[in-house]
Amino acid sequence: MTTVAVIGAGLIGRAWTIVFARAGFEVRLWDQFPQQTTQAMTFIADRLPELRAAGLLADDPDTVMKRILPLQSMRDAVKGVDYIQENGPERADIKKPLFAELERAADPDTIIASSSSGIPASAFTEELKTRNRCLIAHPVNPPYLIPLVEICPAPWTDATVVEKTRAIMVEAGQVPATVKKEIDGFALNRLQGALLAEAFRLVADDVISPADLDALVKHGLGLRWSFMGPLETIDLNAPGGLADYCDRYGPLYALMQEQMKPLAWDAALVGRLHAARRAELPANMQAVRQEWRDRRLMALLAHKATQVA
Repeated sequence: MTTVAVIGAGLIGRAWTIVFARAGFEVRLWDQFPQQTTQAMTFIADRLPELRAAGLLADDPDTVMKRILPLQSMRDAVKGVDYIQENGPERADIKKPLFAELERAADPDTIIASSSSGIPASAFTEELKTRNRCLIAHPVNPPYLIPLVEICPAPWTDATVVEKTRAIMVEAGQVPATVKKEIDGFALNRLQGALLAEAFRLVADDVISPADLDALVKHGLGLRWSFMGPLETIDLNAPGGLADYCDRYGPLYALMQEQMKPLAWDAALVGRLHAARRAELPANMQAVRQEWRDRRLMALLAHKATQVA
């Protein structure tokens, strides 16, 4: 049985715990604040029956819960494990000493991965003696419903560590995508950032309303993107494939890129967009809508599992 340690029991840590335990791994869970671990165990116990009902959990919830061992000592959590998933705050000044402590406590051949969504591994592993075993494994939240994981090595990460991490993710039921070199935001956030940048610009220029902009994605682009990527999309959108598409629409996209100048997300624009969202969804309904989102993701994931890729 693969044994992993999940360090940090916040929203991402508890979600990773579900991913690994659901796949049959033994999971050791630790957080510096014991109440976080307690809350995480309650959260997981509540989520597992929902996943079982949606067809996303092969084993009985009680069986899965028995694979999770909450511990009070970080050293006990990481000793002898095959893989460590760190989920500390998104700050290099916190991750740096945490990784130094993990290096001292873990076996020398244990992979140490961070869930960092934007900070590259080189920012907090450079001074480690065994920095070659450290890398980023960035999930999409929540990872037990969205399986994509970005794997990004530091310049000094061993290639075998990258491959072993990919294998662990596949074994855990996730879909790994390797970012070959460090870049701000990795790849997923850069794609999301490009869409957000143009979305904010279209609203700022009064081209479209915030509600209609969301409609463009969830009832248009998003339908295709839920089962194919942008390159496959354009490859299928022209008789002669991707090259034909670029011949037909390349000049239009070149013109649009010239018009896509950087736009600051100033207080006035952010306030306008925030007000539009609160008009659509009052603040006291956000938690309800988040639960609705997760149920929709469960249904979509269950449907995709029945389809041929």
